[in-house]
Amino acid sequence: MTLPVVLTIAGSDSSCGAGAQADLKTFCALDCHGLTAITCIVAEIPGKVRSIQAVKPEIVRDQLEVMLAAYPVAAIKTGMLFSVPIIRTVADVLSTMKKRPPLVIDPVMVASSGDPLLKAGAIAAYGKLLFPLATLITPNLDELGILTGLQPSSLPEMLAAGKRLTASTGSSVLLKGGHLRGATATDLLLSPDWEEHAYSAPFVRGVETHGTGCTYSAAIAAGLAKGLTLPKAVGEAKKFVTRAIKGSRKWGKVAALDQVQR
Repeated sequence: MTLPVVLTIAGSDSSCGAGAQADLKTFCALDCHGLTAITCIVAEIPGKVRSIQAVKPEIVRDQLEVMLAAYPVAAIKTGMLFSVPIIRTVADVLSTMKKRPPLVIDPVMVASSGDPLLKAGAIAAYGKLLFPLATLITPNLDELGILTGLQPSSLPEMLAAGKRLTASTGSSVLLKGGHLRGATATDLLLSPDWEEHAYSAPFVRGVETHGTGCTYSAAIAAGLAKGLTLPKAVGEAKKFVTRAIKGSRKWGKVAALDQVQR
């Protein structure tokens, strides 16, 4: 039986909890074959980003063109793109595809630690070049605020911001409510025709999460690669990421990074 092929265009996370490594683990767990186009090398552990080295846009282009020519890619997701030249390169390659598979865009802008993961000016490049190609955009609350100019702190406010983003992009948007810190983590899927779907799970407390956004969007891409409808793919991905959070483990010490001498 042939496994569906999913391509992630993302940064490399040295802790393997987020980025391309998290995507690959998700694809494997969901019976898909994963491909990568690496955009950045990130030296990080949960809670701390040490340094970022962007890959040359020409190398990003080569990775994409080779993978897309050689494999029957059934879905694509983007993670950390970092800069305008990389965003422009990704959009250029994807826009010239004769038959583009579903595209899930996780607009990675800020790490869980608060460290910036996006160069100045790149937000506008997302809106102009990449969002028009998207099947789904999956911002967290901070990213939703950056993209809309609103600062949602409740489900109604999150919905209002999401409608603004859907209207401006013409894409479906998944609004993730976990950062609202309520008893229930409720996510909302909005389509351009204003159809709404809600997905809820008990909020898991006492867990330091890292890479949940990457895992969630990767699981959605895997579902789309298998032929699921977008609402069904989101629903299955919500179950998957909830199980992952409940079963999370912890290694290492974040404080140790501050003690490393350069």
